[in-house]
Amino acid sequence: MRTQSTRGIDDAGAPDHPSRSDGFVRGVSGAIGGPLGDHAVALDRPVGRENRFWTAARIVLALVCLTLALHWVQKSPCQDGAWQNNVQYTRFCYTDVLALYYAERLNEGAVPYRDHPVEYPVLTGYFMGALGLPVHALGQNDPGLNQGQWFYNLNALVLGALAVATVAVILALRRRRPWDAALFALAPALMLTATVNWDLLAIGLAAFGLLAWARSRPLAAGVLLGLAGAAKMWPLFILGPILVLALRTGRLRAGLTALGAALASLVLVNLPVAIPYRENWDRFFELNSTRPIDWGTLWYIGRYVDGKFGNANPADLGPFEWLNVNIPTLNYLSYALFGLACLGVAALGLLAPRRPRLAQLAFLVVAAFLIFSKVWSQQFVLWLLPLVVLARPKWGAFLAWQLAEVCYFVAFYGELLGAATGKPVFPEGVFVLAATLRLTTVVVLCVLVVREILNPGLDAVRNTYPDDPDGGLFDGTRDAPWVARWRRRAPASPQPAEPVAGSTLPASLADGGGWADGGRKMKS
Repeated sequence: MRTQSTRGIDDAGAPDHPSRSDGFVRGVSGAIGGPLGDHAVALDRPVGRENRFWTAARIVLALVCLTLALHWVQKSPCQDGAWQNNVQYTRFCYTDVLALYYAERLNEGAVPYRDHPVEYPVLTGYFMGALGLPVHALGQNDPGLNQGQWFYNLNALVLGALAVATVAVILALRRRRPWDAALFALAPALMLTATVNWDLLAIGLAAFGLLAWARSRPLAAGVLLGLAGAAKMWPLFILGPILVLALRTGRLRAGLTALGAALASLVLVNLPVAIPYRENWDRFFELNSTRPIDWGTLWYIGRYVDGKFGNANPADLGPFEWLNVNIPTLNYLSYALFGLACLGVAALGLLAPRRPRLAQLAFLVVAAFLIFSKVWSQQFVLWLLPLVVLARPKWGAFLAWQLAEVCYFVAFYGELLGAATGKPVFPEGVFVLAATLRLTTVVVLCVLVVREILNPGLDAVRNTYPDDPDGGLFDGTRDAPWVARWRRRAPASPQPAEPVAGSTLPASLADGGGWADGGRKMKS
């Protein structure tokens, strides 16, 4: 028998049509005749039952393949590794994947961690070695082979497959809302930064972890999130929202199972390197603890303000300039602010009128990490892409954020070119403005997600699904008794709304189990 949570993601009910449900798309659709009409073919036919080849899911998968192909073309001027006259900056095609093939001595056959320290978590190092060492072996037998180009293209193929797999996961999680996945598939940030680094490895593993959780498999979800965290650290942050929602629903066993599995997989992946090659393994932690303020961060913006409007005496350091000199204090402050943000997200998850969706809390935590981090590399935008699609699939604010990311991308390469040539491409204030716009749009997205948590009637996903299609064992679950007791003590606790007759609201919510949204009517 299927559980409620399995029905939540597998039931292909009447699909959502963005030209009707999304205000931005509805307005733009006026250019081609307006929203989809009542008599359009297959308007209310469930997803997966169309009698035509080009279904919404297949169109979205084709679109992400097109985006990745355009990305490959955009990076093509740098693929031969002959970066003359700063072509990697003038053509916006720099990629760590190609640069680090040589910097990490993969071209010499060096085994990551054993022969050379690697600045990334171990699974990324394993990935680099698994693709790089065979290319080196092949190149030894063929001196005319461009090893760097082969290495880059092999990485582009595998990372591109992971991007397609991530879109497939989003489609699986949103069978009633297949066009949500187009936000990821068509994202300009994906087209510009897909293979700048190996971030899509962690993103693909984290996406499968979320899918396993949505299918009520906490053990598998924990293993996958642990592996994702062994590639890049941020997927481990998703475990926090899982534990918060487990506490709110009283299903701590599932949350602790996922946490334990994640930690076990993380340790098992690290041990083969951490024990015999401790110093080389520790390079990732050493680099992150000693790095000063990096470009484009909140702290970098503060440093610019210090220099622009600080004291006339150069010997008097402004607060952000002082932090850049006192790295340990910068680290503690960054961690403290992120910790406070996590506490705020936890309080929101526990005390919101209705239990938030997992994707909403996960997005807020990862966004908070980027906002307060001292490092915000250009490709880190990819971390937020699948989470924002699952948390708030609305085109207007999403496109404003993507526009800000494109502006930052262009300004960032201008800054790189200026640093390489010693001749500024544009005033420093232009780059700081672009960084500020990027930061501001991410903050705005966070505010909009919080607003929808506090007002579930504004949540596009909950206008399509009865509860949380990503929630797994939490989907359709009433709040734990302690939440009900807290609400009885609260002075102005909102009252549960009555579900519309014939709605698909689970019985556990229909009887008022901690659910209140100010009277919003649920769609069936």
